[in-house]
Amino acid sequence: MIEFALLLPWYVFLFMGVYDMGYFSYGLIATQNAARIGAVYCAASSSTCSSNATPCTYAIGQLKNLPNIGSAVTTCNGSPLTVTITYTTSGSTCPGGTGDTCVASSVAYVTPQLIPIPGIFPGQLTITRVVKMKLAS
Repeated sequence: MIEFALLLPWYVFLFMGVYDMGYFSYGLIATQNAARIGAVYCAASSSTCSSNATPCTYAIGQLKNLPNIGSAVTTCNGSPLTVTITYTTSGSTCPGGTGDTCVASSVAYVTPQLIPIPGIFPGQLTITRVVKMKLAS
């Protein structure tokens, strides 16, 4: 009983850390997928992606299972989710070569800390992913 009482707090702390790390990893993967999908959609044609509305819809679809997104978030212009689409043409370095036209999809997600650890992870974490692609047309 004494050994169990001494080890139980360490096991609980270990379980909480694994759970929080899994949650953060899920947010990281979902943010990367949202940025990739936005870039693929906008790289198909610059005329189909005249605003951030459709990439925002895809980003919300990827991140809808996270606790602070859910069905409450409908726009991507502030916390906890920001989606930015930019086109670069002159003198930029694209994945296809220098001087081509690229689209860059940037997704920033502010994750709430499920289990705050004072001094180590006291607050919110921001995950930002940027994907660049050469325009197809």
